[in-house]
Amino acid sequence: MKKTILTYLLFLGAITSITAQIKGTITGLNQEVLTNVNIYLADTYTGTTTNTNGAYELGLAKTGVYTVVFQYLGYKTVKKKISITKFPHTLDITLEESEVSLDVVNISTKTDPALAIIKKTIAQQKQNLSRIKEYTCDFYSKGIYSIKNAPKKMFGQDMDDFFVGLDSARNGIVYLSETMSKVKFKAPNNFKEHMIASKVSGKKQGFSFNSASEFNFSFYDNTIELEETEVISPLAKFGLSYYKYSLEDLFYEDGIAINKIKVTPKRPQDKVFEGYVYIVDEQWELYGVDLKVTGKQLQSIAFEEMVIKQNFRNDPNNDFWTMISQTMDLKFKFLKLQGDGTFTAMYSNYNFSPEFDKKSFTKEVFLVEKGANEKEESYWEYNRPIQLTHAEKKDYKFKDSVQVIRESRAYLDSIDKKNNKFKLGDLVMGYNHRNSYKKWSWGIDSPLFAVQYNTIQGWNSDVNLYYYKWNEEKGSRTRLSTKINYGVSDEQFRLSGSFYKMFNNFSRPVLSISGGRKLNQFNSSEPIKPIENSISTLFFEHNYAKFYDNTFGKASFGKELFNGFRTTLTASHEIRKPVINTTDYVILNDENKNYTSNNPLSPTDFSPSFKKNNISKLKLNARYRLGQEYSTYPNGKYNDSYSSEKPLFSLGVESAVAASNSDYKYSLFTGEIAQKITLSNKGKFRYNVSGGLFADAKNVSFIDFKHFNGNQTHFTQSDALKKFTLLPYYALSTNKNYAEIHVEHNFKGYILGKIPLLNKLNFNLVLSSHTAILEGSKPYSEYAVGLSNVGWGKVRILRVDFVKSFHNGISETGLIFGVKLN
Repeated sequence: MKKTILTYLLFLGAITSITAQIKGTITGLNQEVLTNVNIYLADTYTGTTTNTNGAYELGLAKTGVYTVVFQYLGYKTVKKKISITKFPHTLDITLEESEVSLDVVNISTKTDPALAIIKKTIAQQKQNLSRIKEYTCDFYSKGIYSIKNAPKKMFGQDMDDFFVGLDSARNGIVYLSETMSKVKFKAPNNFKEHMIASKVSGKKQGFSFNSASEFNFSFYDNTIELEETEVISPLAKFGLSYYKYSLEDLFYEDGIAINKIKVTPKRPQDKVFEGYVYIVDEQWELYGVDLKVTGKQLQSIAFEEMVIKQNFRNDPNNDFWTMISQTMDLKFKFLKLQGDGTFTAMYSNYNFSPEFDKKSFTKEVFLVEKGANEKEESYWEYNRPIQLTHAEKKDYKFKDSVQVIRESRAYLDSIDKKNNKFKLGDLVMGYNHRNSYKKWSWGIDSPLFAVQYNTIQGWNSDVNLYYYKWNEEKGSRTRLSTKINYGVSDEQFRLSGSFYKMFNNFSRPVLSISGGRKLNQFNSSEPIKPIENSISTLFFEHNYAKFYDNTFGKASFGKELFNGFRTTLTASHEIRKPVINTTDYVILNDENKNYTSNNPLSPTDFSPSFKKNNISKLKLNARYRLGQEYSTYPNGKYNDSYSSEKPLFSLGVESAVAASNSDYKYSLFTGEIAQKITLSNKGKFRYNVSGGLFADAKNVSFIDFKHFNGNQTHFTQSDALKKFTLLPYYALSTNKNYAEIHVEHNFKGYILGKIPLLNKLNFNLVLSSHTAILEGSKPYSEYAVGLSNVGWGKVRILRVDFVKSFHNGISETGLIFGVKLN
C-alpha cells in the first residue's frame, strides 16, 4: 500500500513539473508564424525555441517574477517582465521586423562601412576563436526529414516498405529524432559528447545521427566542412577575396549596436555562402548568422540547398557572446526523391569554469550511454525544450506502434514467406532466403552477373552459395560461402569455400578461413578487374590478365589490441600450377593483333611460364592510426571518419617458411604510411609512401615478386591513389628492394573556380605524381594533370587525366578516364 501511494505521489509530482511552464505562440505583424525564435529567461541559459507552428513551451521550476527574452534574427528583440502565480502561463508575442537605422540610411555610398566592420572582425579571428577557454553545457537536438510526392516504386522496390505513414499525396515524415547530451570543451580543440538520451521515430533500438559533434563548427574558422566540402566562411582571413559585403541594418539590443551585413559571393561557383552575418559593434563578435549554400557549390548529388542559422547571446558574467541555438534547413532532390529537412540544436546550462582532469578528454570523442534509447515518454515530456508539433507527435505514436508490429515474429515470418517465394526472375537475379526473426539468411548469387571471359578458361562463371547470420546487440556476424567456377574452354571445375566470423564491434576480432582451388592473377591485387579484362579481351584483343592455378588453404586472425593499433596474423599453404591459353575467340577481330601468351614476362612464349611448386607462408601485419578518435555505442566502437586526416602507419613481415623448392623460401619486410590532409580553401592533399626489403629472395618464384599496380587500358578507378596508369602490369615486377611514392592534390575549385566561364563547369583541378624506385634500376615516374567532378547535372562521377611517364630516357603520354565507385 505504501509503495502504491508513493508511486502515485511521484507520478503527480512529475505531472506537476511537466505542466510548470510558460507557453504560447509567436507571430509577425501579419500573423505569420515564426519558426526557431529563441526564448530564454534573462541572465540565464534556460531557454527554448518555437516549432514549425510558432508554438513554444518554457519549463520553470516555480512561480514568481521572470523576465523572458524573445530573440529572432531580423526582428526586434522583445523582453517581457511577467509575474506568474500559477501554471501553465500563456504568453503570446508579436515580433516586429527591425527598422533600418538613420545611421545606415545616411552612409556614404563611396565606401560601405560593412568592409571596415568585416576587416576588424577578421583581424580578431584568433581572439574570437580562443575567447572561450573551456565549458560544459547541455545539448538538445531535433532532426526531421520530410518527403514530398514519394514514388510508389524505385528499382523494383515498394517504397511503402521504407517510408511508413505517408498521406494520400505521398507526403510525410521519413526521419524524426531527438537527442540529449552533455558536452565538454577545452580550447583549442578538445571536444567530448556524452549522449544520455536518444529517440528515433519507429526505431526504439536505434540511435540518432544528429549530435553535438555534427553541429560543432565555427564561422570564425576559415572554412566549414559540409558534405566533405570545405566551404569558405565570410569571416575567413581570405574572405575578402570571395565575398562582397554591404551594411543593411544597424539596430540595438540592451544598448549594444548590432550590424546586419549582407554577404554576396564574388563568384557564385565558389564554395561559398550567401546571406547575412550579424556583428556586434566595437566587440567584433557574432550576434548571429543566416547563410545559405547550394548543392552545386557543395558538389552534392542529393542536396539542393542548405541554410544555417546561428544565434548568440551576451553572457552576463563574461565578456563574450555564446551560441544558444543553431538550425540547419535542407532541401534535397535525388532521382525521384525530393523533400526537406530541419535540424535544430539548443545549448543550455553553460558552465565556463568546469573542473577538468586528465581523464576528461581522451580519444573517445563521443559516448552513447547504455539505455539512452530506452527512455520513457515521461522523460522526454519533462526534458524536451522544444514543443513537438501535432505531426511530430502523430509520427512518433504511429511509427512506434508500427514498429511493434513489424518486429513481431508473426509479421516478420509473413514478410519472409512472401519474399522467400522462388520467382522466375531469381534465375537471373539470384535467390535469397531469409529468416528475419532468427537473423539468418542463405542464398545463391546470380551466375549471370558473374559471367567473364579470359583466354585460359574462355567463357566462365561462378555459382556462389552463402549463409549469413548476424546479431546487432553483440555486433557479431558469421558468413559461410562456397563458390563453384567452371570454364567452358579449359573444361575445369574449380571449387573454393570460406568462413568469416567477426565476434564483436569493439575490438573487432575477425577469424577468416578459406581454401579450395582458384584461378589467380600473378598480382594478387588484381590490377585489371575481371570485367575490364573481359571487355579488353573480347573487343580489343588485349588479354592483359595473366593467371596461374592455385590450390590453397588459408587462415587469418586479426584484432585491435588498443585504440588505433590492429594486428593480423595469416598462415597459408599453396600448390601453384601453370596454365596456358586454351582459346583464341574474339568478338571484334583485328588481323593485325593476336593474343599474347599467359607468360607475363614473355608474351610470345606459349609454353608454361613456371614449374609447379608448393609453398607455405606466415605473414604478420600491424597497422596504427596516429591519434585515432572514436565513438562508443552500447553495441560497439566506431572509428571517427575525421581520423583519416591522421597518418596511418603499417608494418609487415612475410616469410615463406617451407617450399617444394628451397630456393623459393624468402622473407619480405614492408612498411607504409598514408594520409589525407585538408588544406583549408586550397583543397585536399593525400599521399601514400611504401616500400619493401627482400631477404634471401634471389631465386624466388615470380609469383612472389613485388608487382606494382599498373594499367594498360584507358580506364581506371578515379579515386585509386596507389596505381600507375601508364605502366604495363608486370614491367617493373621485382624481387629486390623497392619503394613507391604516390602524391595527389585536388584543388576543389580553388584554381578553376577563379577562371571566368570555366568556373561554370564546376570541375576540380587535380595534380598527381607517382614514382616507383627499384634497387639497381632508374626510377619510373608518372605526372598527371586531371579534372574531377566531371559529368552532367548532379551525375558527376567521371575524371579525366592527361598522364606523362618517364623511365630510362623514354617518355610516354596517355589520356586516362576514371569512374568514381564510392
